[in-house]
Amino acid sequence: MDTEPRLSAPDHGDLVENALDRDIPAKSPRRSVWTEDPVGTPRMPDPVRNAAVRAVLITSLTLIQAVVAILAAVASSWLSAPAMLCTVISTVVATWSVLDVWITRQVWNQRNGVVSSPSSAARALRRERRQARRRDRRAARPAHARPDGQLSRA
Repeated sequence: MDTEPRLSAPDHGDLVENALDRDIPAKSPRRSVWTEDPVGTPRMPDPVRNAAVRAVLITSLTLIQAVVAILAAVASSWLSAPAMLCTVISTVVATWSVLDVWITRQVWNQRNGVVSSPSSAARALRRERRQARRRDRRAARPAHARPDGQLSRA
């Protein structure tokens, strides 16, 4: 047996107290699993998002109905005719719901969204054209005309 005094293992309670005294965290901070990244495009407006969710739900139900109609037709079931009829009607409704998303987006942009202001490039081009027209008009004036539009008395 070993009778020599062993080096004692450090007491974890002392480490925590020392860390608290020195404002050092006892454990390294854990990184969160969920991190938020900045979004490249802004969030859709609520009416447009509602229309898009409606369209996705209606379109998915239409696709499910189409699969059921096809499987019923393959199985020669009596349900194939009503299922096909419901699928055709649902296709019309799904088409309208997708168009509704586009229409709602256009209406929202007209009422709230797009600010129609010309870009700086368009403004610069218009300024250059205006200056060129003014130069042409000045060059076309007679030499004895004054800049304010009155004739000189010379």
